[in-house]
Amino acid sequence: MKQSLRPYEDQRVALLTQHGKEAILAPVLGAALGCRVERVTGFDTDSLGTFTREIPRPGSQRDAALRKARIGMEMAGLPLGVASEGAVGGDSLSGLLPWGVELVIFVDDIRAITVTGRAEALARCVQRQATDWEQVQSLAVEGGFPDHQLVVRPDHGSHALVRKGLRDWDSLRAAFHWARGLSSDGRVFVENDLRAHANPTRCQLIEAAAHDLASRLATACPQCGLPGYGIHSPVPGLVCDACGRPTRLARARRWRCVSCDHEEVLPCPEATTADPRNCDACNP
Repeated sequence: MKQSLRPYEDQRVALLTQHGKEAILAPVLGAALGCRVERVTGFDTDSLGTFTREIPRPGSQRDAALRKARIGMEMAGLPLGVASEGAVGGDSLSGLLPWGVELVIFVDDIRAITVTGRAEALARCVQRQATDWEQVQSLAVEGGFPDHQLVVRPDHGSHALVRKGLRDWDSLRAAFHWARGLSSDGRVFVENDLRAHANPTRCQLIEAAAHDLASRLATACPQCGLPGYGIHSPVPGLVCDACGRPTRLARARRWRCVSCDHEEVLPCPEATTADPRNCDACNP
């Protein structure tokens, strides 16, 4: 595959954020692409949706990231912009584990392309009710507190009143007594604060998505030469090492251009056969 010659060298890139994402994105993109990621302020990004659900996010995760990038570009007067957006839900296999997905989107109005980096992994996301301080302490430890900040509400996860950014035991205890005093049944709701600056696990995932984005922006399409060439989707069918039947694991990956839609299927070099544990025939 043809590598580009750092097309964003010394270019200014707008980043609208109020949760410290410049500390994650600027070093990764700056080192890989030579660009200067510049933080844009003066807009409340929480108005586009909050993890604590006071303001629902309209549209998809990608829509939200694109909206942030566009607002930042407009405010900074720049043709290049980057933004990230996260989501946490159930894992794809069991639906029981909290699973985080991060998108980092790069908008280039000079070349009329939009490129997205992606990463996903197990999230640090405790969300449960508690009736006493001992239960709150247990939930806090499970949630990685105090490195991972917490959120406390009276009653349940949909209560309108909330205390965010709890980062030490004294503030957590105070929030617990506050919430229990307002609760209708003595219960409080405890969850991880999933804002980027409050959740190191999420920060790591944003960084991984930024590396994915940087790799795509540093790779030129073999046909049109524009940056953004990267993996689009897996191609299943890796054969089982025991029975030789195709499995759902990827035997190859489909690469695609974001501009001209040129694509090619390239084999996965890291595996030639699948473990029988991943074979529906051997392990139904």
